[in-house]
Amino acid sequence: MAEQEEDFSALPLPDRFAHKNWKVRKEAYEAAAKEFDSAQSEADPVVRQFILDPGLWKAAVADSNVAAQQEALGSLISFLNIAGPQGCTRTRNLTIVPIVEKGLAATRPVAKQKALEALLLYIELDKADPVIEELLPLLAHKQPKIIAATLAALREIYHAYGCKTVEPKPTLKALPKIYGHADKNVRAEGQNLTVELYRWLREAMKPLFWNDLKPVQQTDLEKLFEKVKDEPAPKQERLLRSQQAIKEAAPVAEAEEDDDGVIAYDDEAEIDLEPEYVAVDVLAKMPKDLFERLASSKWKDRKEALDDLHTAINHPKIADGQYSDLLAALAKCMKDANIAVVTVAAGCIEIIANGLKKSFAKYRGTVMGPMMERLKEKKQSVTDAIGAALDAVFAATNGYGDCLEEMLEFLKHKNPQVKLESTRFLIRTLCTTRDPPAPPELKLMVDGATKLLTESAAPQREAGAEVLGTLWKIMGDRVMNPHLEPLDEIRKTKIKEYQEKAEVKAKYKPKPAAPPPKAAPPAQKRVAGGKKPAAAAKKASAPVRAPSPFDDDPPPLAARPSTRPAQPKLAKPGTGLRPPGGLRKPQAVPGPYSQAAQASPVRRLVSPTEDAAPIPQPKLSSLGPGRGLAGRPLGKPAPQRAESPPPDSPPYRGSGLSHLSSAERAELDELRVEVERLRRENEHIRQEKGKISSQIHELTNQNAQLIEDHTRDVLSIKAKETQLVRARSDEEEARQQVAHQQREIDRLKRELSRQVRASSPAPMDVIEHIYNDEGRNNNSNSNNNNNGGFTSSYTQQSQSRTARSSRSYVTSPTDSIVGGGGGGGDRGNNNGYGPPSYAPPAHQASSPRRGLQGPDGEISRAITTGSVGVGSAQGGAQSGQVGGGPESWKRAAEVTQNLKARIEMMKAKQGLSRPH
Repeated sequence: MAEQEEDFSALPLPDRFAHKNWKVRKEAYEAAAKEFDSAQSEADPVVRQFILDPGLWKAAVADSNVAAQQEALGSLISFLNIAGPQGCTRTRNLTIVPIVEKGLAATRPVAKQKALEALLLYIELDKADPVIEELLPLLAHKQPKIIAATLAALREIYHAYGCKTVEPKPTLKALPKIYGHADKNVRAEGQNLTVELYRWLREAMKPLFWNDLKPVQQTDLEKLFEKVKDEPAPKQERLLRSQQAIKEAAPVAEAEEDDDGVIAYDDEAEIDLEPEYVAVDVLAKMPKDLFERLASSKWKDRKEALDDLHTAINHPKIADGQYSDLLAALAKCMKDANIAVVTVAAGCIEIIANGLKKSFAKYRGTVMGPMMERLKEKKQSVTDAIGAALDAVFAATNGYGDCLEEMLEFLKHKNPQVKLESTRFLIRTLCTTRDPPAPPELKLMVDGATKLLTESAAPQREAGAEVLGTLWKIMGDRVMNPHLEPLDEIRKTKIKEYQEKAEVKAKYKPKPAAPPPKAAPPAQKRVAGGKKPAAAAKKASAPVRAPSPFDDDPPPLAARPSTRPAQPKLAKPGTGLRPPGGLRKPQAVPGPYSQAAQASPVRRLVSPTEDAAPIPQPKLSSLGPGRGLAGRPLGKPAPQRAESPPPDSPPYRGSGLSHLSSAERAELDELRVEVERLRRENEHIRQEKGKISSQIHELTNQNAQLIEDHTRDVLSIKAKETQLVRARSDEEEARQQVAHQQREIDRLKRELSRQVRASSPAPMDVIEHIYNDEGRNNNSNSNNNNNGGFTSSYTQQSQSRTARSSRSYVTSPTDSIVGGGGGGGDRGNNNGYGPPSYAPPAHQASSPRRGLQGPDGEISRAITTGSVGVGSAQGGAQSGQVGGGPESWKRAAEVTQNLKARIEMMKAKQGLSRPH
């Protein structure tokens, strides 16, 4: 086994990267990371090998073994740190997708962190656009966890580099599809990414995707935006290598470093979020008769013309053209007596200003004055429309240089409403402009706002204080303190409140002062030990002096005094030639302490700043011996400097540090090394702080999500409990109603039984009377006796079963009566008990429901007969006579019908239903 391991380690790294054993691959990744960390540059053979073969990294970062893949990601990070931009550009198109699919979606937190660091390194080494182009297609992946991991990576990228470095447009356009995804984790990560983008872009990002969202999604996002709306503006926490180079070369060129060492860019204009629109030629779409309709005497015609114009020009980008006549007509509409016409005209001006952008500046003077004059309108909708149009006009101009004087004139307007709305317009421009006012413009604004502080109306005083507070926020304390010094403390306190609440986009930066002109070098003085400091004036700044006959190269003609005649060219020293006119006598060059120096004519022509500088000695060393006095100088030679720095020492050449000793220079070098070390430590601390801040932000979001989920669950439980209590209350109420109705039904049944018993006397006498009456009419004693016996026995049977059949009688009186009547007729026909003229229908005689079959049918007929008899008896008693024969049966039938109707009425009144 040991020999096998030695064989694996002896293999080249590319072969071990592609080995089938995951342990061998894992060891290869670890060994490669060590090699990369110890490499000196990207030209190292190991690094160069992987640069030339980038396909090795594609398989490494997508390793099937999670432990080996984690080490592969660490090795890739080490490789990118040493390989630089070349290694980045050659590998990123092969590794980014596997990093997301295998690294960011891994289950190990360490692997996730390394995968994210690799993506951030790819951006840091070059630029962000290629990385974003590789990540965005993964948002359409079929696995939701890959989409969620990609969204989390995008959020970290924007959090680290900001929207100024990473283009936000492509990501914003892809957000609506994310909110339509079925997986809740994908939607949650989409919300986190949207909130991070909102921290950088605020409301400016909404036009790119907001209208594609559903209202409920917009509502949820607005709630999330409220949580971060009051946070300070985010700052870029991580720099590209190009930005790092710029910072090292000129740290204050475009960025300012705060106390935490984070780079904060003040200029937000470079973040272009405006969608790309095609310019439309609206002049061709305008109504042909527009100006004639605008001149109509009817306001409805004028408004309809403006409505048609509004529809024709309503485009986000308008092609440049000749709009002078149109804007002059719209400016005239500002004086219209109808406020509807004024409102629509202001909307048209706003559209044209937004569509033309900076091309609208030449029309500003045509419309701005009439619009500000119409601010006297008291209806808020009109002033809002004019204010929006004024804001669009100001955005299309070149700052305050074009319109400040006109704005300040309206701050002095005699109409208080115009004065107040003009001040609010000035406040809005201060909050939205990106260019701070120049010092002369600032002075005019401060004077106008200070006069407003003395107004009698409170809103105007508040507006003036807000102007000063906004200017204070833009310009800073140093610039504004002299202007605020004359104000009392109460007004300063109010202005300070507005300064704290103001939200501005501009920030004043004083221009760096021009470097002072280089002064002449100071006079050289002797130091202890007889040594002179090395200080020689540059030729460009050296004063003009008279040429010396011993100069090798005389000064140019431009440097010679014009009043002095040209000197003849003398022979160079050491050549043995004499000048014409006799023996050449070298002129003594006096030293700084020589008396001859005071009487030298050359000395008088030298600048006073050169009094202490020694004149260069003539080169007389080439004179041969025997020259006598002409062969040696008369002045004392200047001593040589022993410790002058070498001319090729770059740290001190021309830096003003040439007078330092060797010990001081060594100490200075040590301090520089210490400063560099502290800078590196500070950079490391800043990175750690950024990571901790990112973790805190993530944990805060998770905590807020958990709190929201808990609150939602608690509210759901309380809602369920409330529903349960209501259901129990409804159940109890229903039970009480059922019990009440049941008692009422029992009472009605008892009442009905009593009424039926009270209205139904014993049928014996009536039946006997009827039968006796019939017997007397027929003169049949035998039949009378038989009838009497039958009636008596029948009545006994009826009385014996009355109690048992009372409930049937009560609940179904109609059937019993009808059936009884029929039965009685049938008995009368067969046995002589009823009138022979009555016969029941066939269907009644054969129906078992009518009670005509069996003994029960006999009882029903008996009861019915008794009832009829009772009715007949009562009718006879009321009339005072008893009829016989058919008349008695007629009266009985009428009573029966009356009784049936009465029973039906009682049933209807009590709500009883007829049983089936």
